[in-house]
Amino acid sequence: MTHRPRRSVLYMPGAKERALQKAATLAADALILDLEDAVAPQDKPAARDLVARTVAERPYGPREVVIRINGADTEWGADDLAAAAQARPDAILLPKVESAAQLATAREVAGDVPLWAMMETPRGILNASEIAAAPGLACLVMGTNDLVKDLHAAHVPGRAPLIPALAQCLLAARAEGIAAIDGVFNAFKDDEGLRAECEQGRDMGFDGKTLIHPAQLSVTNAVYGPSDAALEEARAQIAAFDAAEGGVAVHDGRIVENLHVENARRLLAEAEAIAALEAAAS
Repeated sequence: MTHRPRRSVLYMPGAKERALQKAATLAADALILDLEDAVAPQDKPAARDLVARTVAERPYGPREVVIRINGADTEWGADDLAAAAQARPDAILLPKVESAAQLATAREVAGDVPLWAMMETPRGILNASEIAAAPGLACLVMGTNDLVKDLHAAHVPGRAPLIPALAQCLLAARAEGIAAIDGVFNAFKDDEGLRAECEQGRDMGFDGKTLIHPAQLSVTNAVYGPSDAALEEARAQIAAFDAAEGGVAVHDGRIVENLHVENARRLLAEAEAIAALEAAAS
């Protein structure tokens, strides 16, 4: 796939074997097997072994599989990183990244396994540009709950307190050509609230959204997937541009320029990648 779908990126608790088994049946584009927030301290060593063993068995088909480890400043971080590197997931997610130096240190153990970075502290947001440019980094993941806490902000509709941080990380990711995934929506039974937040993140430019519950998958996949109308528009723009043969291309009363065609081709490639993922996972 030239485009890897990341519409829905679902956190799964690393200490629960049944949840890890169930994940193989879910319609998530990507899975984050979590050793950090979702695991109690006394369960972390056993969860590490379970996640590493599960990932090594490759039960998730074409879904992207990421292991979120504990921070390097904790008693579990070093062992988590070593076990994750040996299991060779699609990526290793580092929590509370605040500098490129943290990524460079992790890279020494991770080898060629791609890294993802949680952006969830004020210092991390301020250093988003250098973090996004770190070698081997593939994705920035917004950790909005921790960020709201550290900002002494509030969770409000529209997320006004978070817009500067969301925008800064998105700019940093796009400048380096890497992915950017929006933070979680906590009210997992509020489909309308989830839809509104997904639409906001999609319109800002995020590739997808992290999720805390399988019930959020349907709405998120629908919002972040290209609509039939958008795909029809994309095909029409490409056809008009090609037919113009270097002249002025017009579709539906609007001039079609190369930048519109680039975006149209990106949408079509995304749709093809989503279809291929869903077919392979079924």
